[in-house]
Amino acid sequence: MQSYPNHWEADVVLTDGGTAHLRPITPDDADLLREFHGRLSPETIYYRFFAPYPRLSDRDVRRFTTVDYEDRVALVATISDALVAVVRYDKVAPEEAEVAFVVEDAHQGRGLASVLLEHIGAAARERGIRRFIADVLPENRRMINVFREAGYTAQQTFDEGVIRLTLDIQPTDDSTEVMRAREQRAESRSIARLLFPESVAVIGASRTAHTIGQTALRNLLDSEFQGPVYPVHPEAKAVVGVRAYPSVLDIPDQVDLAVVAVRAEAVADVVEQCAEKGVHGLIVVSSGFGETGPEGRARQDELVRTARAAGMRVVGPNCLGVANTDPSVSLNATLSPDLPRSGPIGFFSQSGALGRAILQRVADRGMGLSTFVSAGNRADVSGNDLMQYWQEDPSTEVVLQYLESLGNPRKFTRLARRLAKLKPVVAVRSGGSAQTTPTGHAAGGLALPDYAVTSLFQQAGVVRVDDITQMFDAAQVFAYQPLPKGPRVGVIGNSDSLELLVKDAAVRQGLKPHDPVNLGPQATADDFDRALEAALADDEVHSVVVVFVPALHPISDDVARVLRARSLGSDKPIVTTYLARQGVPEELRHVGERGETLRGSVPSYPAPEDAVRALAYATRYTQWRDRKPGRHPELPDIDGARARATITRALKNAPGEEVWFGGERRYDEDTAVSAEDTRELLSCYGITAYPDIPVSSADEAVVAAGRLGYPVVVKADSPDLRVRAGGTFVRADLRTPDDVRSAYLSLADRFGAEADLVVQRMVAPGVPTVVRAGDNRSFGSVVSFGLADVTAELLDDRAFRLAPLTDMDAADLIHAVRAAPLLFGLPAGATSLAEQPNVEALEELLIRVSRLVEAFPEIGYIDLDPVLVNATGAHVLGARMWLREAPEVRPDAGPRRLRGVTF
Repeated sequence: MQSYPNHWEADVVLTDGGTAHLRPITPDDADLLREFHGRLSPETIYYRFFAPYPRLSDRDVRRFTTVDYEDRVALVATISDALVAVVRYDKVAPEEAEVAFVVEDAHQGRGLASVLLEHIGAAARERGIRRFIADVLPENRRMINVFREAGYTAQQTFDEGVIRLTLDIQPTDDSTEVMRAREQRAESRSIARLLFPESVAVIGASRTAHTIGQTALRNLLDSEFQGPVYPVHPEAKAVVGVRAYPSVLDIPDQVDLAVVAVRAEAVADVVEQCAEKGVHGLIVVSSGFGETGPEGRARQDELVRTARAAGMRVVGPNCLGVANTDPSVSLNATLSPDLPRSGPIGFFSQSGALGRAILQRVADRGMGLSTFVSAGNRADVSGNDLMQYWQEDPSTEVVLQYLESLGNPRKFTRLARRLAKLKPVVAVRSGGSAQTTPTGHAAGGLALPDYAVTSLFQQAGVVRVDDITQMFDAAQVFAYQPLPKGPRVGVIGNSDSLELLVKDAAVRQGLKPHDPVNLGPQATADDFDRALEAALADDEVHSVVVVFVPALHPISDDVARVLRARSLGSDKPIVTTYLARQGVPEELRHVGERGETLRGSVPSYPAPEDAVRALAYATRYTQWRDRKPGRHPELPDIDGARARATITRALKNAPGEEVWFGGERRYDEDTAVSAEDTRELLSCYGITAYPDIPVSSADEAVVAAGRLGYPVVVKADSPDLRVRAGGTFVRADLRTPDDVRSAYLSLADRFGAEADLVVQRMVAPGVPTVVRAGDNRSFGSVVSFGLADVTAELLDDRAFRLAPLTDMDAADLIHAVRAAPLLFGLPAGATSLAEQPNVEALEELLIRVSRLVEAFPEIGYIDLDPVLVNATGAHVLGARMWLREAPEVRPDAGPRRLRGVTF
């Protein structure tokens, strides 16, 4: 039997937050198809077949379940091993196929038809299909709407009582936006089902004090959860005074959420029981899974497969749990008794070990949380899911994330950009530039310097901080103060030395401080009030730092009242070093009916530098949010079909060399591409790389120069030599055969057999730069830029941005390197502005390179070195490329799906 592509199989989230499994149909599905058809109502059958069709004949079943996965393709959706929906296409013309689907009545309205259409459309495009034809009865309004609302270009005709819809299934901006919006709603609701359960079972509840099972149960009860709590214990009739049940199946009522605290070996049986019970979600606090090695990883994968197949999402395993402070729920399904007050902050943490300390710190600082999720091994629910939920959660105004790895980096950056336009996103990314990844998480770590990680987060709108302390420092401003409208900072205080510290710190952070207003050590609360009133009324002041230290007479409470009052009515943020206190002290808080800290409360920091740094985070975030995002310009001379053919040919011909740069082995799984194929592939995206001719003797060098035309250069073809040899690896402006012969002999004598020598047509002098791009395992497609200068290389003066670049991204990328001013002045020897480097051409080159690596995941690495920027353009004088076999499914590409079980 012909096999189907593995990537056609996927787990998906439905509009109500449940899950289903999609896969191609096989002949083994015959009995499932009969049972499915038998459950359909007469109306549904009539809409599908245009006639009564009470049962399927054996011939029908064979025809429907036997497909070739080319011209005839069918996908099925299953939940708990039951078939609940089918979609199929049959090719009727070279680029056209007829499509039809049917959804079981009990599961209609859950978004199955829409997600099936997305996946069958993706499969059809892989097989060269460009259009779908669908015949629908006029009264089948639900099905007509599925096609019309898909976002594809559609035409409609009516003939003999049937509506014929013709859909161009090529992705469009509209269809992509529709898909993303449906994804957001579905994933948000799947998280809401975990955070707003009406009932909770604790499976593994123990009668022994201080065990995980009893701790989870007591925390639920102590939080005054608003629904029933059901302990599950195989023998006990009650646990901590609450009636217990032998298994979840013995609980007489519906169970929405199950906290699983049994041995790892017993979790599989528990999940099966929860699936049979119809539980909506699982929080698995048990350890012994992916963090322990291959055996635990297999157990973890099986846990997720079973749960998703039954429509359940999983938090964990090896996690601290989830909490929701909404008074209508009051859910503390964690192992921590220290739950902060209700507040505007949503917190996601991968680390279970840090979770309890994080919750304690939030409480100690007087801050409040809306929701908290510690995902542990992050086998299913991840920070991406929480971002989908927090985007539309009215109770969450600030998002905090403690990240150890990014499971789906492309989706992370896409969601972070969208969420950050609405709400601040602050992240601690542990591990820096380390190559390792925490056990139990996604394979692969950051292969970028730490400053690159920060810049890529900033490009996505994420405020990246160095540690948990800085995270809370920034969160205090975001949660309780307005955003600053600019970088100008007013400084008020009663300590001259501390005010100078504020001013110096502000300058270091890129802010623009005014001269401090020193009120003197004897300043009263009225003095602070008048100074604050003046600063807040000044249009040249965008935020205020107040320094207050104890004076000889106790006026601290009076100053606190002034700060609270002025902050409450101000649209400018105020931060303080009030008595060197940290957090939002009681004296500076505005308190709600439930004791929660309200907007207008003033955050305090133990040191002036901490206050300024937090304010700088808020200022830079505001500047990012207000900045125009730029556009993706239309680029001529792009031939994607020719590029695809070139890559296919190059992968077959590549020698599979290892690549070494600076003594570090890179891309040993990738394959080097020939110079000809590299130039051909670049030309498909409108990038011209100057050819060079390898030579092994002075005579060959002279012949090559004659072929290329004078003037020429002779150079050593190794980027690594530039760092070691400075400018001595190249001989330029060679205009005669004698010049070429002399240059060759000089370089051959200097480097011997260490470097291959090449001859290349000379380009007018300019500024040499380096453009590199490729796939990073933590962020996806990344473009880097720097100057091709020995000093720049040694100082690692490079900048990084995520692909694809907008015109604004390209301009920012160039300006981000410290040596960028060399591109914006006159080069040595230039006499007029007409000889200034053409930076616009360099920006276009960066955009084209970013489009190329984003379009083709087979490209592991591109090295354009050097790119000479002169008055006539950006000239690629050196180009190398390495390809690899692309993954079947590129993260965040194609129809929506949950992350794979093994990732």
